Amino acid sequence: MGFSSILFDFSEESDVSQWHVVNDGVMGGLSEGQLLLNQDGHGIFKGNVSLANNGGFSSLRFQFEAQDIRSYEHIIIRLKGDGKRYQFRVKDDQNQRHSYIQYFETSGEWQALKLKLTDLYPWSLGIPLRIPNYNGTSIGEIAFLIGNKKAESFELIIDKISLE
Repeated sequence: MGFSSILFDFSEESDVSQWHVVNDGVMGGLSEGQLLLNQDGHGIFKGNVSLANNGGFSSLRFQFEAQDIRSYEHIIIRLKGDGKRYQFRVKDDQNQRHSYIQYFETSGEWQALKLKLTDLYPWSLGIPLRIPNYNGTSIGEIAFLIGNKKAESFELIIDKISLE
């Protein structure tokens, strides 16, 4: 295992003010998500996805000054899901309009997801784009999104996100 760099480590002292929930209300939907910090020092992204009013997603975003990540190949996420499917998303910088995404399944147990940066593919407004996959040179936003085309409650417990 090589050198790793932590993008965010939830702990009791974590400042989560840079994390923002963005729900489908931006398009008139009624989904609700929130971020809490539990007593174990884990971030809890939870809520309900509603399909009413053309809704259907909730997302949790962390924006930061873009960092050069050319010396890394993978993003490692330690989390515990609820058995549902989520998207992990990155952007080169905060102003980029599209994201690079990868779906992942959760098991209900603690997992250490290892996602290859160049496997993340371009996505915008629910559709894949015909441009190259993520080149892994810089990163300025990471996000989690749930939007499985069904009304459902969700809970994703996040411990740490790092580069390797």
